Parts: sequence; structure tokens; C-alpha cells
Amino acid sequence: MKSKTASRTASTRGRSSNRPGERILLVDDDPTVHDSLNDVLLSEGYLVIPAENGQQALDLANKSPVDLVLLDLNMPVKNGWDTFEELTRQHPLIPVIIATARPNQLFTALNAGVGALMEKPMDIPTLLRTMDKLLAESSDKRLARLAGQNSEFHYKPATGRSGAPPPGGASFTDEELNEP
Repeated sequence: MKSKTASRTASTRGRSSNRPGERILLVDDDPTVHDSLNDVLLSEGYLVIPAENGQQALDLANKSPVDLVLLDLNMPVKNGWDTFEELTRQHPLIPVIIATARPNQLFTALNAGVGALMEKPMDIPTLLRTMDKLLAESSDKRLARLAGQNSEFHYKPATGRSGAPPPGGASFTDEELNEP
């Protein structure tokens, strides 16, 4: 039986966006977070492919095209970092945004070559701008980031918390993230 989210996802293609129809693999086992992000992404015109754990995400990424992955870290079956590692080994050109409530993940994310780290609770406008920037990024930039070369990195601490920016120009400033 299809879940309410899966049927809504399959039947709604989106309304209006700069990137209509881009396929977002949304990987989160928390139904509240999953459903709210699903609704936001659909309203922005994205096609959402839902996954409840890392193994399901890998299976889906191998079966159908994906333009971007929004990945939680704390999940059953296969955790987020293991999923990220395998996903980038199999599909190195797909940008990944880590979305987590787990603290102290900044340097792990930088070293792993993640496209962005967004701490929960997330600022939705910042998430959408970050997604746009990563979707527009060249494959050369994505590969450079995975290879550990100096590249742009997107980091947003949880809404309501302040955090130090990553070292060495590896982050967009708030002004750059707020550009139209």
C-alpha cells in the first residue's frame, strides 16, 4: 500500500520554480520532517523521490535518475554517512545536502566532500537557495569537492543558533546565500 506522501509525490509534479521537475531524493526516517520537506519541495516545483532509510535511498538512486539528494544522518538500516559514502562512490555527480540534528558534523562534512550541511531545524529559504546553487554547479566543481580540492561549501547552522563559518573561504556568506 502506498503511503500518503508517496501518492501525493507521484501525483503532483509541482507548480512553479526556477527548476521545475528536478528530481530530489529526500531521505529521512522522521515522518514529520519528511512530510513537511516533501510539501515545501513539491510547492517549489521539484519532483520528490521519498526514501525512509539509506539502503532504500541507494536502491532508488540506482533505479531512477536523481538530480540532488537531501540526506538525514540518523536513520535505521544504513546511516547517513555510510549512505553518502556509497552514493558518491556510485554517483559522484549527484550533489548531496546533509540535513541533520546531529551536532558537530561540520568538519566531517567538509572532509567528505558534501555539497552542503544544513542543521535542523532548517531555514527553508536558505535550503532552497542552497539547492538552486548546487543544482546549477558544474560537474567539475562537484568532482573537485569530492576530491578534497578547494571548492565552495554551504553551511547553515540550525535556525536560532549561531555557528562559526567553515575555515578558509569554504562557505558562502549570508549575503551570497541571500542573493536572488
